Amino acid sequence: SLLCSATARAPPPPCRLGPGAAREPRAGSAGSAGATGRSPEPGGRSVGPERSAKSRCTGHPGPAGTRRAGPGEERAGARGPDKPRTRREPRLGSRRSPGSSPSPGEGEGTMPSPPLLLAAAAALLASWAPLPSEASSWWSLAMNPVQRPEMFIIGAQPVCSQLPGLSPGQRKLCQLYQEHMAYIGEGARTGIKECQHQFRQRRWNCSTVGNASVFGRVVQIGSRETAFTYAVSAAGVVNAISRACREGELSTCGCSRAARPKDLPRDWLWGGCGDNVEYGYRFAKEFVDAREREKNFAKGSEEQGRVLMNLQNNEAGRRAVYKMADVACKCHGVSGSCSLKTCWLQLAEFRKVGDQLKEKYDSAAAMRITRRGKLELVNSRFNQPTPEDLVYVDPSPDYCLRNESTGSLGTQGRLCNKTSEGMDGCALMCCGRGYDQFKSVQVERCHCKFHWCCFVRCKKCTEVVDQFVCK
Repeated sequence: SLLCSATARAPPPPCRLGPGAAREPRAGSAGSAGATGRSPEPGGRSVGPERSAKSRCTGHPGPAGTRRAGPGEERAGARGPDKPRTRREPRLGSRRSPGSSPSPGEGEGTMPSPPLLLAAAAALLASWAPLPSEASSWWSLAMNPVQRPEMFIIGAQPVCSQLPGLSPGQRKLCQLYQEHMAYIGEGARTGIKECQHQFRQRRWNCSTVGNASVFGRVVQIGSRETAFTYAVSAAGVVNAISRACREGELSTCGCSRAARPKDLPRDWLWGGCGDNVEYGYRFAKEFVDAREREKNFAKGSEEQGRVLMNLQNNEAGRRAVYKMADVACKCHGVSGSCSLKTCWLQLAEFRKVGDQLKEKYDSAAAMRITRRGKLELVNSRFNQPTPEDLVYVDPSPDYCLRNESTGSLGTQGRLCNKTSEGMDGCALMCCGRGYDQFKSVQVERCHCKFHWCCFVRCKKCTEVVDQFVCK
């Protein structure tokens, strides 16, 4: 399509594959994986993030010596594997970049020279500013439900190629463990919901935006809020994968094989089917950390500091789930005498995990990157953070006003509590701008009675209440 735009003044007709043009090998045919440099998905389909160029423009044939890029070469204007096409990014060749002039011989059916093609491609890419690589994240699996692998018919496009926000390493893990992806999305949703619950009374309330970044530009700042977001989402993946193992939803794991606790009474049985926290922890570590470990920044750079921050907070979230898993028991015996107990390992309620991570958020440590590529405390008087603690490298932005550059949505229109002196109070939530008062009608269940047997009947009561919103 780039060739089309560079060789015609008027919008060219749709490119069609001419009778003499070379075709890309079909998926599953010999040499298809080697010709594109990507590993094939089971079934013969290529799963690389780049779209195959199925045809080239034959309306203006080039000279006979023109050849296609070989397996080790890169097409002009091709995007890297970690930069998926977004809705704001146009297709190459869809329009000429501003200020560009026609190539010599344009409109006469001649092929422009390769240097001019490269210059045109560079100008076209420069005219469109793509989103930063961090704008797309695996968190987007929470926004788009992932279908189970068994729901795909034979020969259908693999699920991994349809999932946005995956890094190359995460995409390879997706190919190997496709049945895990639905539960990774479930874990991400669990983490986002818990984040919104914990920050419901804060100026930043963990709001999501409708694109692949999920949280917007706010997570591009290495703040406390970003630290909590990484930790709680990693914890959600451990929680979801561990439960899926126990429920028999994954073929690569089963019930927990944790050793019998030493303090368990001898007459209690250690068995049952517990949550496989060990497997959930290991898989979440491989998948969630894959994006960070693929990055290779200069030692001591700010980018490396951000990578180390993300890895630390991911680990803190996983350990919160692992450490809080406890023994659960069930009684056996005549008439509930509990003469015998069967015990197993069980995950804690995720709300408790969120509460602990919220405490870690309040005591998060401010860090900075050293020339040796290590994180150190900004204030050396504080204790060195443990693997269970959260860390951050940037101060939090101002969440009072809407700011597109930082991703802050502001607090205008947020509900506040007039009588509270905490963060949910109108004085702090509204940042001194004042608030508006209005009345609303709330319908609640009331006067409930139990009727034999066996249901509860309630009445509906209406109440007019005063509510306050920030200006």
